[in-house]
Formats: sequence, C-alpha cells, structure tokens
Amino acid sequence: MRSYQPDLTPPWKKSAPVPEVPAETGLVVEEAVTGFCGAVIRCEKTAEGPTVTLEDRFGKHRVFPMAPRGFLLEGRVVTLVRPSAGGPVRPARTASGSVAVPGARARVARAGRIYVEGRHDAELVERVWGDDLRIEGVVVEYLEGIDDLPAIVREFSPAPDARLGVLVDHLVPGSKESRIAAQVSDGDVLVVGHPYIDVWEAVKPASVGIAGWPVVPRGQDWKTGVCRALGWPENTGAAWQRILSSVRSYRDLQPELLGRVEELIDFVTLPG
Repeated sequence: MRSYQPDLTPPWKKSAPVPEVPAETGLVVEEAVTGFCGAVIRCEKTAEGPTVTLEDRFGKHRVFPMAPRGFLLEGRVVTLVRPSAGGPVRPARTASGSVAVPGARARVARAGRIYVEGRHDAELVERVWGDDLRIEGVVVEYLEGIDDLPAIVREFSPAPDARLGVLVDHLVPGSKESRIAAQVSDGDVLVVGHPYIDVWEAVKPASVGIAGWPVVPRGQDWKTGVCRALGWPENTGAAWQRILSSVRSYRDLQPELLGRVEELIDFVTLPG
C-alpha cells in the first residue's frame, strides 16, 4: 500500500514558516494589523493567552496578543514568543528609539550639516541622537546664537548635495528668533524650532525630578533664574550637567523637540 503524508495541502497553498523571536525588553516591533510601532516593555500570561505591551516613542502603551505572524521586525513578519527566564536582555534600539545596529561603523561625514544655537543644544542632540547621526554621517555644530543666521547660511553655501538644517530655540510667532529665521529663504535650508525659551525646558520636568520649569521674570537671566527658583546653586554649568544626566532616551524629551530634530535629520539625509 502507498503511504501518504497526513497533510495533503498543495505546497503553494501552505504559509511559509516565519521565525519566532523572543519578546525581549526594548525590542522594537510593529503590530501587523494596526501598524502600531513600539518597544517591548513587558510580556504577560493571561487567560486568553500571552500578551505583549509596546510603548511608542511618545510614551503611549498598547497591549497586543502574541498571535502567530502578528508582528513585523525590521519589515519581516515574525511570531513573538515569551523570552526564556533568565535569558539575556539585549539593547534593541538607540536612545532616539531607532533600531540599534550593533557593530555599525560611523559613516564618512556628509557635506550637509545641522546647526543648533548653543553648546547645550548640541550636547542634548548628541546624547539622544548620537548613534543615529554617526551612522548617517551627519555632523552637528553649534552657533552660539542665531543673530547672524543669514550670513552664516550664505557662508555655508547650501546645495542639493550639501543641505543645511538649523534648530532654533523659542521659535514662536513674533519672537526675535522668528524674524531672523524668516530672512532665510533657500530650498536647501530648513529652519525649524521648538517653543521653549531654552533647550533646558525641552527636558521633561519629571525626568529631572521637578514639578515643572519655573517662570522667570523678564529682565533676569533665564538659566540663573531657574537655578534660584529651584533652590539649586547658581552655577548654570553644573545645573546643565544635572539636567543632561537625567536624559537617558527620547522618553525624557518633549515631543516638540523630538519631532523637529528628526525632521532635520531627514532633511539633510534624504534626497530633495
């Protein structure tokens, strides 16, 4: 007698197997049905089956069943499974929330640049986006103010293969910064900004361990006024190091800064 395989489904009708990936903390995946993208923060066993909780880059949480073929990892369909007890937890993303590329070498610097107003801005961008910037070959420079921005842009000589992005503090309607930015008109230059008086305010107060950023009366040095109001020593350099050390990832920054920096990175790296 002939023996037959129990599964008589033609090969072309069978679903190709997909890899099973442990849902380790920090792994960034996309839920296949909703498109929600986030990092794994925990797995739980429920009566209906195992679930995984994802957190997106804005801090929003969503819980999904760990269904077969239910997620995308770097564009590939995968099945998430609960990680083994005591298994290693590997960092799966950079501080900016991007997928980490272990062992990646820095790219040769592009002709394009990102300019920021001051040293603190540059240090904050480096802390959160440094890994991404090195892979993309983007150099960040600080200007110590933007009063001479039009002349700085002319000296840079932007071009389609050497685009310039500029991040401005306190870019709100009617401000001095908005009037200066309006003087720059070049298709290869993008000037964006956040609404905060200083980049210190772009760090979430809860991350620094304060209830909120104080309001400093006009006429006072803003940073010194912040130190006074918070009862910190009036040493703005030490205060900044305290603030910077509280920033571990994009979760510690306000969305108004996150979106603008990523907009600039895209502008200087993507084709026009």
